[in-house]
Amino acid sequence: MSTYSRKSSPDLEMTTAYSTETSRKTIPTLEPSAATQLPESTSCLTCSDDGRYLGLGHSQGLAVWDASSLICAAEWLEDRLEITFIQMTRMAETGYLLATVDDMGVARVFAYHCEGIHLLSVINIMENINKRSICLTFDLSAGGDYGAASIRCNGVLCLEIYHFPTEAWLKELDLALSQKQDSNSSGDVGVKWSPVSLLIKIKPPKIPAGTALDGPLEVLQMTDFLTHCLALDEDISSTHQQEEQCLDTDAGKTKETNNSPRCCTHHFLLPCGQFPSDSKSKSQPGLPVVVCVWWSGSHNLLQYLLQRAPKKKTDVEPMPDMLWPHAKEILCSAVSRCTRYIALGLDDGVVCVWDRQSGSPLSVVLVSAADSAFSRMQFVDFSPVSANDFQTFTTAKVCLFVVCKSGAIHTVTTGRGTQSCTKQVAERPKHSRALPTVITSVPFLQSLSLVVQRNGNMLLQDVINQTTVCFLIPPTTHLIATPCNPVYALNTKQQTLFIKAGDLDPSCTVSSEEESQSQLFMFSFGESDIFKQYISLPDTPRQLQTLSGATLEETCDVSLQQRALSVDERNKARAETWKQLQETAVMVQQRAERYKRAAVN
Repeated sequence: MSTYSRKSSPDLEMTTAYSTETSRKTIPTLEPSAATQLPESTSCLTCSDDGRYLGLGHSQGLAVWDASSLICAAEWLEDRLEITFIQMTRMAETGYLLATVDDMGVARVFAYHCEGIHLLSVINIMENINKRSICLTFDLSAGGDYGAASIRCNGVLCLEIYHFPTEAWLKELDLALSQKQDSNSSGDVGVKWSPVSLLIKIKPPKIPAGTALDGPLEVLQMTDFLTHCLALDEDISSTHQQEEQCLDTDAGKTKETNNSPRCCTHHFLLPCGQFPSDSKSKSQPGLPVVVCVWWSGSHNLLQYLLQRAPKKKTDVEPMPDMLWPHAKEILCSAVSRCTRYIALGLDDGVVCVWDRQSGSPLSVVLVSAADSAFSRMQFVDFSPVSANDFQTFTTAKVCLFVVCKSGAIHTVTTGRGTQSCTKQVAERPKHSRALPTVITSVPFLQSLSLVVQRNGNMLLQDVINQTTVCFLIPPTTHLIATPCNPVYALNTKQQTLFIKAGDLDPSCTVSSEEESQSQLFMFSFGESDIFKQYISLPDTPRQLQTLSGATLEETCDVSLQQRALSVDERNKARAETWKQLQETAVMVQQRAERYKRAAVN
């Protein structure tokens, strides 16, 4: 491991598309505090939630490194197996789960335990070559009790939710360790791991048999509101696909849009509001109880309970337990760290922030009608810590940034009883190389976001005050590897950034073979004076409990206080809701008339 410690470094005078400063000024820079050589063709990187270990995926398997010393603690190797995605979470003091996806779309679950890596389960085993299933995304809940995988098979995509037997696995890992010590064997000989359980299989909405959508506004009077919304969702999606197919045909393209499966986005949610804690989640505070899902082209946010038992063994495709409808298509989403707030970006330039505690929108904000469509969003930690947790809870604001496809960035600040505020942090870049490829909130630095641009520039942006705080500068011998898709991980406990640099700067002469290979650079934010005013204090247990919702009595008290503080905001939301309902009614009426004309012809 190499250590970088320069006594002084020249300030970098730069202007950036992500700063609204009107004059050129000197901006501080931060250089790596350490570096080490990476395995060949390292393609993905993750950090455990307790900050102790790094997980690396490469062209021959995966490895676990100590995050402090950057020394390899264990590795799992297999020829011609390239890991393209990796995630790591702690399930016990000495046990960690790793979720991986390889270049063939196979998802696996590993365990790192007592300096060894064990393959516990293969999620999508190919039993029939004619029904090959491909994993597109794989996600673990914090603590590793649940997993979610987007699986595509024969052109059909579904989201599968799994329950992992973490307690049984820990016992089996201890057993495997004792057997290994007794037999002096290097493998998991004779160990049979407990199987993974499929809880829910979620498919795109389908119109139930016998559901009629023709006729005037009588459809809005259906008693089964849930069924109607799901049917309308599929109807809208089918209409969009037909319109796209017509446009492609007119343009001379041969794209088959109907063969493109709908994609889905999901979030695991902690107990809150209509889904309170049960006896198991009370004993394990970080245990999720709900998964929320939305599909591309959809207007609805669907929520499914995780801890219910299916009526039959084959009954794993349930109806959603809750549905939140919207007048426009959902383009992107984000969930706050405590999972109480869910933000949705809609295709009419509107951001809707839901409060799970009350089960109603916290705010509906028009961001901008002039910019291009939203591409992604994320919550920003910026609220100061108050000695009175309850007062903080009732008056706290939430802030998030929204990125448009054009590269423009907006911030939205809102809360109960407060005036919503939107700001444009960055305009559309003049040059395509200045477009952001990564914009992510830094959890341990209040109001700061990490930005990586196509040209390889890395900077920390204050999205609240609209200023560039610092540039991150690698050594002169290296450039950031694949800036269009950088390999990086944030360590929230050690307050560091790990990022791969492997492209040799052609302007420099390399003196050794080691310097020409891929390197892992570590930037330490906690040790720099630049970030002292931004360092976040860890949440107290009382704050986390208050944010996610506690007893029924506390919830009622908070709700009454919020209603008193939010009269003006609720009046505006009510007017906006009526406007959206009228637009939806007109849209349904027009669609019904089109169906009638098509039936006549």
